[in-house]
Order: sequence, then C-alpha cells, then structure tokens
Amino acid sequence: MKALVLSIGALLFSGCTQLGLGVANLPAKFSDTRIEQGVAFGPESWQRLDIYRPAAEGEYPVVVFFYGGRWSEGSRTMYPFVGEAFAERGYITVIADYRKYPEVRFPTFVEDGAQALAWVHDHIDTYGGVTERVYLAGHSAGAHIASLLVADERYLAAHGKRPDIVRAFAGLAGPYDFVPNEDDLIDMFGPPERYPQMQTTTFIDGNEPPMLLLWGEADTLVYRRNIDLLAAKVNTEGGQVVARTYDDMGHVGILSSLTWLLRDRRPVFDDVLRFFERH
Repeated sequence: MKALVLSIGALLFSGCTQLGLGVANLPAKFSDTRIEQGVAFGPESWQRLDIYRPAAEGEYPVVVFFYGGRWSEGSRTMYPFVGEAFAERGYITVIADYRKYPEVRFPTFVEDGAQALAWVHDHIDTYGGVTERVYLAGHSAGAHIASLLVADERYLAAHGKRPDIVRAFAGLAGPYDFVPNEDDLIDMFGPPERYPQMQTTTFIDGNEPPMLLLWGEADTLVYRRNIDLLAAKVNTEGGQVVARTYDDMGHVGILSSLTWLLRDRRPVFDDVLRFFERH
C-alpha cells in the first residue's frame, strides 16, 4: 500500500497516465455517487460537462472544477476522482470540457470556461445545487482559467453574469503571472503586447471572490512567483487571499492529493474544504 501511495502521483500525467488514472478513479466505479455524464452546456459536441452529486437527495453547495494540461491536453473524463472527492464531502461537483490549443488560442479556452460556469449558475438548481454557494477550483492551466473568470469580469459579463456568482476560488499550482517563453506558449498567448491580458494580476482590483492559492515547493513547471505576485496584488488592493505552500510536493503531486489514496495523508483537500466552508 505504501508503494502504491508513493507511486500514484508519479503515474498521473506521466508515460503511465492511464494506469495512474485507473487507480485514482477506481472507487468512482463502485461508489453510490450520482453521476450525470456528458450534460450539454451548449450546442457544440465538445460543450459537455459531468456532474457528480452526493448519494442522498438534498440541496448542496457546488464546486466547478477546471482541469489542467497546458491548455492543450486533458478531458473531463479523466477526473472522476475529483468529482468523487467533493461529492463524498457534500458538494455537487461539475467538471467541464473546454477547447484547447492548437485548435484555439487565448482567450477562447477562458471564454469556454465562462460559458460553462454561466450554465452551472443557471441550471445547477435542477440537480440540487445551491446557486448562492458556487465555488470555483482548478489545477494548473485550469486554475489559470478559473482565476481569470473571477478577476476579469468581461468573460462572465458576456453571459450576463458577474464574478460574484462565485463565493470563493481555490487554485492548485496555477500560472497566474508569467511570460510565455516556449514556442507553443508564445503562439498560444502572443503577440507580446497581449500578454498582460492573460496575466490574472492585471485585473485584480480587490473585489474578487476570496482566493486560496496553493503550490508545492517541488513544483518545477509552475514557479512560486505566480502565487506570490497574485497574493501580493490582492493584498495591495484590499482583497481576500490566502497563500499556502507544501514541502516536497510537485506540480502533479498537489493534484494527486485529491485521490482516494492521498486525501487523508496530505492536507491539500482539507485546506480547500475549510476555505470553502469559511466562505
């Protein structure tokens, strides 16, 4: 068991991705969580989301989770372990797909996220969700997308919504303030004069929902400056932010902390839940 616990983070998003995801998602195949798969939030075939509901009928707060993958990879079908984790703790969880590079470039994937979030706000009550208690979370590129949805009000305004439909945001290893320095990222976010538009710090005015920014000290893909700069800007503007780092936890390790093997062994999941419960 110890070896399995230690290896699951290495398996996720490595050459053994499918094996790692198979282990991570195993409990979801046997749980009593109610799952609605492939729910349409728009007319296009890719506009689909999955909804995970606690077993018992009732009204529940809602977590909308955006997955990562360098804005170019990933699928909602990879993340039952996230839906299962929150559903077990009394949250309805929504995991939505969005278009990716090279099919699209910034800001299209953020616009897709805004459409999914607006749909949730309009329709989640029919699944038992409390629209006054919608929370937003994401990992890596998904945290970047989610952070822009609460910081740059233009995305939700396109759907007649405001960022205050979100009670709080939790970002795991999000790249909130960086300058693209690799060819695909330069193509994705460029030209350089547009870079400020993809940096969350550009839009902080202190009126954003409370933010929880989490990062692992062993992360070599997204640097600490991202949470430091965003936290500093929120504090300067008088907003609400909590930043926390974890020793010996890498970019994937912070996400694998939400799996059934690691939730009780690492503080990440409980830190997110406590933050949501405070807000």
